[in-house]
Amino acid sequence: MTLGDDDFTLFGLPRRFALDRAELDERWRALQARVHPDRFVGEGAAAQRIAMQWAVRVNEAYQRLKDPLKRGAYLCELRGVPIDAENNTAMPAAFLMQQMAWREALADAAGAAAVEALDDQVAGHERALQAELGRTLDERDDAAAAAQQVRALMFVARFRGDIARRLEALDA
Repeated sequence: MTLGDDDFTLFGLPRRFALDRAELDERWRALQARVHPDRFVGEGAAAQRIAMQWAVRVNEAYQRLKDPLKRGAYLCELRGVPIDAENNTAMPAAFLMQQMAWREALADAAGAAAVEALDDQVAGHERALQAELGRTLDERDDAAAAAQQVRALMFVARFRGDIARRLEALDA
């Protein structure tokens, strides 16, 4: 195990989108127990600094692997296809039309119940996109198509954030 290992190697997991969350959590706890700086108190400042680097590395990897969007983007990058969301925002017309319809529905929503219903609809769409991303990465091994799907999921996640802010405003 080295600091330069990819996240999957670090956790002893296959490079797949589909992960067993309980197994990931268990491996995270085991790794944290091994590298936690408190275990190295008696070994001096240098050992504690190294342990802190390891603890940070393990936590960063865990955060990336437990989030489906981050995990999908990471797998694309590991396969040589960076997401490049800042420079590549082209999306299919049908997807953009769906986004516009959702934004109009959010603007027209008259109360919390309507906003929550929209969130349920968008969350279902998000789950379907994640499932398709898993198939694209794990079954078809098509990182280029997966990168496009990750960018779509980024749009959806951003919109769900807008929904959450709208619900917060309605609750205030």
